[in-house]
Amino acid sequence: MKIDKLVAYYKENTVEAGCDEAGRGCLAGPVFAAAVILPPDFENEWLNDSKKLTEKQRYFLRPIIEKEALAWAVEMVTNRVIDEINILNASFLAMNRAVQKLRIVPEHLLIDGNRFRPQTNIPFTCMIKGDGRFYSIAAASVLAKTYRDDFMLNAHKEFPNYQWDKNKGYPTKKHRAAIKEFGTTKYHRMSFRLLDEQLSLDFGRMV
Repeated sequence: MKIDKLVAYYKENTVEAGCDEAGRGCLAGPVFAAAVILPPDFENEWLNDSKKLTEKQRYFLRPIIEKEALAWAVEMVTNRVIDEINILNASFLAMNRAVQKLRIVPEHLLIDGNRFRPQTNIPFTCMIKGDGRFYSIAAASVLAKTYRDDFMLNAHKEFPNYQWDKNKGYPTKKHRAAIKEFGTTKYHRMSFRLLDEQLSLDFGRMV
């Protein structure tokens, strides 16, 4: 099934990087962000906001994005840093790290969302639901999501009780039930509300 076509760029004749993050609402794991610079004539009839794609479609698109992009980068901020600076600031930090890692310095940034706190002097424009409007942000959303999923699949091998192979750290009922039964892990975000009920966690059972 085809999707509505996205737009190649916001500013014409400008080296533009799309930026997006993945994992803000999770109870466990890092937040990942990606920055992608695509050719101005880039087109792909399947690329869209990663949330609108299946896991198979995301992993199919990832090597295409990496091959055709002029530059791309993925960075993360750990759950421990998230607890220190809060998830919003951690998301900004991850995006800034990805931008600074690009081998081509962009002239303009397209940021998914309505807020950004830059660590460079590169001009930027925030785009609400930009991952469903612009190819570069959609590409960044796919990279951020798939690389984060890879991380959580590896973490699942270490802590299989939490079913991160299925929920990827998001607050599902089974994930919360596992936290209640087995306690927290080194990957959990302790500043988040990990249980539905107002119950105290047994941090002595932290694994």
